Amino acid sequence: MTEVTVRAMNPDEFDRWQDELAAGYAREHVTAGNWTPEEALDRARGATAGFLPQGMATPGMLFLVGELADGSPVGRLWIGLTHPRGLADCAFLYDIEVAAGHRGRGLGRALLAAGERAAREHGAQALELNVFGANETARKLYETSGYRVVTQQMRKDLS
Repeated sequence: MTEVTVRAMNPDEFDRWQDELAAGYAREHVTAGNWTPEEALDRARGATAGFLPQGMATPGMLFLVGELADGSPVGRLWIGLTHPRGLADCAFLYDIEVAAGHRGRGLGRALLAAGERAAREHGAQALELNVFGANETARKLYETSGYRVVTQQMRKDLS
């Protein structure tokens, strides 16, 4: 597996990532049938702002850029060191994304492993995440990386 290291995002990277994060999160919720396309972007921005009241300076958050040995950026991670439901010693992976030009080369697994190391270095003994059910690629990555289902939501359309 190709080695990926992580470093802290700089403010410009954070600002660009916030826009891309909101757009991607909105798309996932529309695809899942949770939000309408008209409301999705505003709701996505609001959700992120709720978790980051101080933006990049919000305590307990890691905003990381994954890099190859030559310094080429390959992706980003957002890890909360305090679990949103208060689970002790469990960090939470809010976002992971491999840059479009680097997908399909096993770098998602390497980026995830680098994020796990960063969380461990900050005292986490576990890392939890949510994944949309329709995102089969991500689900397989997490399952083959040792993640297990701890809660699950299911839905049936009745129309």
